[in-house]
Amino acid sequence: MTEAEKEALAAEYALGLLDADQAARCETWLGSDPDFADRVESWRRNMIEIDMAASPEPPTEALWQRIETGIAGPQAQAQAQMQVASSLHGAAAKARKRWSGRLWSHLPAWRALGLTAAAACLALAVALAVQTRDIARTPILVAVMMSDENRPLALVNAFRDGRTELVPLEALSAPEGKSLQVWTLWDRARGPVSVGLLEAMRSVNLTVDGLPATIPEQLFEVTLEPAGGSPTGRPTGPILMKGNAARTEVGT
Repeated sequence: MTEAEKEALAAEYALGLLDADQAARCETWLGSDPDFADRVESWRRNMIEIDMAASPEPPTEALWQRIETGIAGPQAQAQAQMQVASSLHGAAAKARKRWSGRLWSHLPAWRALGLTAAAACLALAVALAVQTRDIARTPILVAVMMSDENRPLALVNAFRDGRTELVPLEALSAPEGKSLQVWTLWDRARGPVSVGLLEAMRSVNLTVDGLPATIPEQLFEVTLEPAGGSPTGRPTGPILMKGNAARTEVGT
């Protein structure tokens, strides 16, 4: 998880935007990751400061109209929204008139306005961070590596930022004296290129620096090689699984 992703996750947790499963994982991290706990506490302090700056107010007529709109249905919503907008416009005009002559002499008012603006910026920053994180986590190419029996054994996900990850679907370990080697092939003239060496299948980022790992139909495969990898730089052992990359709808 990158620093930006961790910061966005801490903000979402502090703001109560996560579902039950995500929140439960965050609570586990709070006890095991001091850096994550500090980030959550920092967001909570910011939220408390904003809450304390706001004065409690009774529900407005506009709020009740919005509630009634949700009950009445879409047809009444447009009319109610116009009424709410008119009501808010009138209230804003009265507020400007009431405070225009006194605002400079009331530092607490300025502080409240500043905190309100900060809260708006904070909400926008969180929304942008969440959107950026979701885009970064969505692969643009996926290869399903299958066994000879057409059983899916692993996935290869390629992302916009050039990162490519291997995700095993079944446990598989190399016998003693052997290694599992991951290859990719996009140009038959060049031949297969090694992008990973493992003793057992596990989630790992593949070494694709400088390689075009985002080509549709690009082949990925895992072979069984001598310990330490193929001595020739090309696959020498049996192919345990293979699959061609396909473009995802989101990445299109």
